Amino acid sequence: MEQQTLALHAGYDKDSQGTMAVPIYQSTAYEFRDATHAANLFSLKELGNIYTRLMNPTTDVFEKRFATMEGGVAAIAAASGMAAIFNAIANVAEAGDNIIVAKQVYGGTSTLTAHTIKRFGIESRYFDIENPSEIESLIDEKSKLIIFESITNPNVTLCDFDAITAIAKKHKIMTCVDNTVATPINCKPIELGCDLVVHSTSKYTTGQGLALGGIIVERENLVELIKDNPRYYHFNEPDASYHGLIYSDLPLPPFVLRVRLALLRDLGATPAPFNSWLHIQGLETLAIRMKQHSQSALAIAQFLEAHPKVESVNYAGLKSSRFYEIGQKYFKGHSGLLSFELKDREGAKEVASSVKLFTLVANIGDSKSIITHPASTTHQQLSAKELEESGIHEGLIRLSIGLEDTQDLIDDLTQALG
Repeated sequence: MEQQTLALHAGYDKDSQGTMAVPIYQSTAYEFRDATHAANLFSLKELGNIYTRLMNPTTDVFEKRFATMEGGVAAIAAASGMAAIFNAIANVAEAGDNIIVAKQVYGGTSTLTAHTIKRFGIESRYFDIENPSEIESLIDEKSKLIIFESITNPNVTLCDFDAITAIAKKHKIMTCVDNTVATPINCKPIELGCDLVVHSTSKYTTGQGLALGGIIVERENLVELIKDNPRYYHFNEPDASYHGLIYSDLPLPPFVLRVRLALLRDLGATPAPFNSWLHIQGLETLAIRMKQHSQSALAIAQFLEAHPKVESVNYAGLKSSRFYEIGQKYFKGHSGLLSFELKDREGAKEVASSVKLFTLVANIGDSKSIITHPASTTHQQLSAKELEESGIHEGLIRLSIGLEDTQDLIDDLTQALG
């Protein structure tokens, strides 16, 4: 089935009441039939609901629907996009290990991998997304994960999936791609050879800035990479915290299962059922919205490219973009995110303060258009060197193009640029 059909129907068999809309199961716990049923659930002899920190019927529909749309075999939701990224790392790496991260990633991912993860004894090694050949020299026997974004935020750089996945397969190391900006409507990383896909579902998935959330999607047959792979020994040895369970021996997707049974159980960064329900509503219109976001963003990128005060525009839909060809190869559309450079920091801040229709907000993917000056907001915590390495210049402005009339947005930028 096509994406729009999956977005409306996947993962939901109507409940006993025959409800057309997925119900909100606002409950922390679930009744067991008897003591044997309870014991069977806890020992995984039967599958079912135990406690909402681990699973919830509304969240289950969201996870199944999202996994289907991304072309994965299973998914697990989290309380936020950052929780999803943390879980992806913590599920494979421990003290003494390292992860390999693209320099051009979202500011929160930068600080998580450069600072917070370091306190867990996990080293981050960085490569230039425009030069993926750098990855190979960073890999050793303790490398556990390669993390990158399909479309980077905020410099809107595109990745070369073939180059990255070829290196990963050679060294039998997992890849994890953040597909938040592209969404499964415009890009399907699993079909392009990636192992894991993460999203901040707070962005385009919900679509109106209504709910925080994140999700990890696992590809089919990931167990073949995990089984007997010394990088992932903990999937192949008895888990002392769960009665000696060996994840790679079970007929269930091992990565998602371990996040659920270990990380959600112990860390508890679980989505609220109501937020999962809001994400389900967002998925129903995602394909339609992404088409409009992309069309409007291209028109605005073309306008900015011709403006005398604009030094450069970052949007792969432009034929002048150095990523145009790679965009045609891997993407069906280019999303509503674009950025452009002005001469200096003060000029950028003045434009960000002068818009009337755009809103100055630290978010993307909303139905309403957003403007951000990353160097002074979302990436302010990065050092000058880190900003330069990430391609975040002082005059960079990020736009998240919403669903307003395109000409109205162009008129607003015209008056703000002066």
